[in-house]
Amino acid sequence: MEVTVVIPTYNERGNIARLIPEILAQDERISVLVVDDNSPDGTGDVVQAMAEKERRILLHRRKGKLGLGSAYREGFRIALSAGARYIIEMDADFSHDPKCIPDLLEKAETYDLVIGSRYLNGVSVVNWPIRRLLLSYFASVYTRVITGLRVSDCTSGFKCFRRNVLESIDLEKMRSDGYSFQIEMNFLCMEKGFRIGEVPIIFIDRHAGTSKMSKRIVREAVVMVWKLKAGSILRRIAGRGVRRVTRDLGAFL
Repeated sequence: MEVTVVIPTYNERGNIARLIPEILAQDERISVLVVDDNSPDGTGDVVQAMAEKERRILLHRRKGKLGLGSAYREGFRIALSAGARYIIEMDADFSHDPKCIPDLLEKAETYDLVIGSRYLNGVSVVNWPIRRLLLSYFASVYTRVITGLRVSDCTSGFKCFRRNVLESIDLEKMRSDGYSFQIEMNFLCMEKGFRIGEVPIIFIDRHAGTSKMSKRIVREAVVMVWKLKAGSILRRIAGRGVRRVTRDLGAFL
């Protein structure tokens, strides 16, 4: 299929059976790839039963709870190998409205990465505790200040990538998870010169199940932005050194 929507799941039985049909209804080019981390509640079995009746539904089962970042990396590789031109990532809990998918795809006609932003037009978040809202908002501010990302929502998990973007990134070298995975993907796209656009979305807290957010994920994101900045500086220094050596060698010859 031309468009693959990658959805990591862990104990999302209460949402997934309703979510997938809504996604498929947005565009006949869309297929849905669910990457399930061996959910104890039988999420994978629900998806498998749906896949047997609808060829646009795909299931990739994993042996256990291996993390959001690794789920997306595996999903991206599967989507690329299947020939997808556009790869969308989104949550399984209805916090990302499937009706926004056409907006992402339309914007992706002129941008390489399109982000569904909660903060592009003010704050568009519903039913979040004020503490979590402030954490998310200031995480984006913190990330922009340190990394130089010109994105209003640096930690959004609702995105559309063009194929060539994911092909240019060495997914095997990435180890980040959660918030930090989203930040790292955005940063790598910026460093490689890809065009990044945003569309406004209204983010609504999950319909069912429990949040996967943890203190470990937050700490990882705090450290990740400094790692990205330091790596960028070192690469620039190394690049200038190579150019200087090349210039001096050319003058000598």
